[in-house]
Amino acid sequence: MNDVALLDATAQAELVRKKEVKPIEFLEAAIERIERTNPQINAVVTSMYDIARKTAEGPLPNGPFAGVPFLMKDLGAGYAGVRQTQGSEFLKDFVSPFDTELTARYKRAGLVITGKTNTPEFGLVPTTEPRLFGPTRNPWAPEHSVGGSSGGSAAAVAAGIVPMAHANDGGGSIRIPASCCGLFGIKPSRARVPLGPLLGDMMGGLVCEHAVTHSVRDSAALLDATAGPELGDPYYAPPQKRPYAEEVGADAGKLRIAFLTRTATGTPLHADCIAAVKDAAALCEDLGHEVEEAAPPPINTEMLEEAFLTIWAAGVPWGIDGIGRLTGRQPSRDKFEPLTWSLYEQGKETTGGDYLIAVTALQQMSRTVAQYSERYDVWLMPTLGAPPPKLGHFDATRENPRAGLERAIEFVPFTPLQNVTGQPAMSVPLYWNSEGLPVGVHFAARFGEEDVLFRLAAQLEEARPWANKRPPISAV
Repeated sequence: MNDVALLDATAQAELVRKKEVKPIEFLEAAIERIERTNPQINAVVTSMYDIARKTAEGPLPNGPFAGVPFLMKDLGAGYAGVRQTQGSEFLKDFVSPFDTELTARYKRAGLVITGKTNTPEFGLVPTTEPRLFGPTRNPWAPEHSVGGSSGGSAAAVAAGIVPMAHANDGGGSIRIPASCCGLFGIKPSRARVPLGPLLGDMMGGLVCEHAVTHSVRDSAALLDATAGPELGDPYYAPPQKRPYAEEVGADAGKLRIAFLTRTATGTPLHADCIAAVKDAAALCEDLGHEVEEAAPPPINTEMLEEAFLTIWAAGVPWGIDGIGRLTGRQPSRDKFEPLTWSLYEQGKETTGGDYLIAVTALQQMSRTVAQYSERYDVWLMPTLGAPPPKLGHFDATRENPRAGLERAIEFVPFTPLQNVTGQPAMSVPLYWNSEGLPVGVHFAARFGEEDVLFRLAAQLEEARPWANKRPPISAV
């Protein structure tokens, strides 16, 4: 089963279809990997073994991933009857009352959901070190961060516990941990995957749902299984031209690719991140694409940070007070981490006018970036400003609750922009530094053009395979 666990989810599902492996065999092997490996990395915080066994032993839908073990992030999509803490002590006993639409689609795809993964409190920082559960450790170097906020999912996939896991992204939370853990992670276009039944969008459309995976084809096929509007959605992404799975291996054509080695703010980038981009640019050129260095888009970065933070802060009391009404609990400072409470207080002081001004500012920037993006098919840049930092790098204190916030902003100089614009973007694991740490590279396409990214990603994966790279802490 260890050899089988090295296969991606598509190949595992094929073994189930051929009746060469039973779903319960896959599940029991995954549970054994969790029990053996999780004490070293702290990726899985809620087990769902009894539920998963019942699923694996019962009739499964004829979906593309029937019988494949899967983990869900403990933030965002909810599973009926299972606790959903969102990484917060305030919600440590909260149980989701229903399946969200995304969970229903995962079930229809035949996935055997086996547990929930660690996340920072409410997904607010780019590292996974919540006070409630403690830090998730990077399988490549356990003293380093896995990124966030989908860090538990990324660590579990990188360590080989499962071939793919649920993730979501409001400022880079799919792409950041994908970079830190040597995985493939694509943030779809805004509203590609629904957030219902409770939500039409989150924080003005900043948040998207999807996954982290080893293989490009798993990501494409999973998006095929979950994409598409739900009844009542306020808006939705442009329809797909064809299934994304068919884009994998299709001719990518000759793309116009612009690459960036500096930020719009002038914030210095780590030499490893610049080297990773130049290496990826050379590879793209070798593959026949037209590649040139370009300047960052002409945006007011100070306004971008202020508007983004205004919306982000407004979302904190929206979430906390909403949960408080649902559970009858009264929020108090002692139930939250220092940064969360600081943003909660800021959000409480934010007026409706402040929020709408911030939304307008980001929409104006989106138009600027969209016009700028017309010059090229794809933009290439570092995923992050530095390799995975040591645990504790973003720590806050009661005296200085925002101590790590500036470091967080410096760490993610590129990823939030695609949340603002709604464009699809992906982190691709093409580079490891001299310390053996993965350093992802980041590609962004025009709105609605995930197909372009999947074709390019598959081409890069074939040219420089990464599936054979396994971290020192590995379950397989």
